[in-house]
This record gives sequence, C-alpha cells and structure tokens, in this order.
Amino acid sequence: MAALTVRNLPEETRRALKVRAARNGRSTEAEVREILEQAVHPAGRVRIGSELAALGRRFGGVELDIARDQIPTEPATFE
Repeated sequence: MAALTVRNLPEETRRALKVRAARNGRSTEAEVREILEQAVHPAGRVRIGSELAALGRRFGGVELDIARDQIPTEPATFE
C-alpha cells in the first residue's frame, strides 16, 4: 500500500484532525484516510455505467445480438 507524506501542515490543522479522529473513534492516520477517500469517491458521484444502464431502462432497453467471433486468431509475428 502506498504512503503519503504531507509537509508544511499547520499545527492548528494537525490538532483539528486529531480532535476529529478522536470524536470518530479513529486514529489520526485512519481519519486522514477516511477524509481522502470521501474526497476522491464522494457518495453522490455520477458513475457512467450506472447512468447509461438507467438511461437504457428508461427507454425500454436494447436487445443486442452479439456473437463472439469463433475464427481462431493467428499468432503475432515480429519479423
């Protein structure tokens, strides 16, 4: 798992993080991880696949006749 170093963090911010972590029953490090997760993956974010599926359902769906090509492929040559 990756590590992240935050430099020049104001002491007031560090103290506020520590208080917030204690209030939530977490370590300061766990609290920072939670804050970052929420920032990059917000609960209300639009997920394109889900939106496209909902759009298809709204219009009654689409029947796709997809068949896999059964012709064997030739191996690549690098000559």
